[in-house]
Amino acid sequence: MSSAPTPTNGLLVSPQFYRALAARDSRFDGVFFTGVKTTGIYCRPICGVKTPRESSCTFFSSAAAAEAAGFRPCLRCRPELAPYAIQQNLAHAIWKKIANGALNESSIEELADQVGLSSRQMRRVLMQEFGVSPIEMAQTQRLLFAKKLLQETVLTMADIAFAAGFGSVRRFNALFSERYQMTPGEVRRAAPTGDESLMLRLAYRPPYEWDALMRYLRGRAMPGLEAVIEEKAGLAYVRSVVMDGKSGWLKVSHCAAKHQLGLQVAPELTPVLMPLLAKIRQQFDLEAHPLMIHSHLHEDAMLARQIQATPGLRVPGAFDSFELAIRAVLGQQVSVAGATTVSGRLVHRFGNVAPTPFATVTHHFPTPEVITQLSIDQLAGIGIPGKRAATLQNVAHFAISGGFKKAADSSLDEAIRQMKSIAGIGEWTAQYIAMRALRFPDAFPAGDLGLQKAAAQLTDPTAARLSEQQLLARAEQWSPWRAYAALLLWQALN
Repeated sequence: MSSAPTPTNGLLVSPQFYRALAARDSRFDGVFFTGVKTTGIYCRPICGVKTPRESSCTFFSSAAAAEAAGFRPCLRCRPELAPYAIQQNLAHAIWKKIANGALNESSIEELADQVGLSSRQMRRVLMQEFGVSPIEMAQTQRLLFAKKLLQETVLTMADIAFAAGFGSVRRFNALFSERYQMTPGEVRRAAPTGDESLMLRLAYRPPYEWDALMRYLRGRAMPGLEAVIEEKAGLAYVRSVVMDGKSGWLKVSHCAAKHQLGLQVAPELTPVLMPLLAKIRQQFDLEAHPLMIHSHLHEDAMLARQIQATPGLRVPGAFDSFELAIRAVLGQQVSVAGATTVSGRLVHRFGNVAPTPFATVTHHFPTPEVITQLSIDQLAGIGIPGKRAATLQNVAHFAISGGFKKAADSSLDEAIRQMKSIAGIGEWTAQYIAMRALRFPDAFPAGDLGLQKAAAQLTDPTAARLSEQQLLARAEQWSPWRAYAALLLWQALN
């Protein structure tokens, strides 16, 4: 059975989905939702309730389509927790933007312009794929996000309404009651704990190789900005945050038994929770479908051995594309440790102080505007050549112009071409940024010496390394998941 169903106006008609439902197969969590006619409720395929009869089930490609058909979200499996669908087409790219709050701040016309369509064309694309309009989709996402906050936090109704993108508490209450046939207060579950920070949960498709991801991020964390810390429950990632004028901090930990990440957030970040969670989902690659990816890469015997050693390996993303791009430039022609040292100097010298509960997180990252206002000598003072300092400023100008804002229909080749137009950015740096910051799953920095050495060791232990051309030729069979192959090769070196 395909994990990427083809919907007709959001309705799925294949009887194979019932088999996945009956098996409670987590591989299809977020891929489809089940509307149960006898109860009027829709669920995730992993819901623990008694499996309904097939004749009572209707399958939908999205929560919005299920709600448009009159179904209410299940309070047990909580559809708002489901990982996002993994299709990579224009309709799903638009859906993801809306799911992440794009219509909370922009009009339909502005969003359509961002994705290169007219508002009429965008509506038609969404109707064909999901069977709902952009407004219906946005309303569903706002309601589900509000439901999540009601069940996981003790925020006031006003804070929840505005964080979910509603213009008023009155509108929030009215739509919630109309759609779900209960008041927001009836959904409230969380009890006060005395801790002002917010605790939220984010689901993923198992398996998830958390410790390997933490080791990768720990080796590349920029001192002062972010860190991987050890707790009784395991490794956790912490960092400072600035978003839309709001500043604070966050911590991400692993809840392996529930197939979820736990996210602790400073209360000051409440107004930007929806886009904040989108960044975390991207940074920790929560939309990945590891079994599908690994079934393809497993065809290569060299990668198969590493997959067995690190099942569920993710591609570490970036909380902010500009931060990652600067870190990539600082890593040009130096060791990982050397790049970490100079990036820490950059953060401490030019970033604002950040109050956090973590001793190792003390500053925010300097903004692109700050970088452009510094002299070459000031930037070079952190211990880098003047030419590389100039590249940092070029990257900052590129960020200010919107260069790192990935268009809904952008291609990897186009993204690489645009980044290589920046003076000082070559193929390796562009591919690395595309892989980690822009989330292109087929990005592959073949010029990386570590990848070349790992591929040689796994292929022919007598060879020092493969050439870039040899590695690219070998990597053709790994497409469209070459970024995951790169992580497997880097892990092999460890």
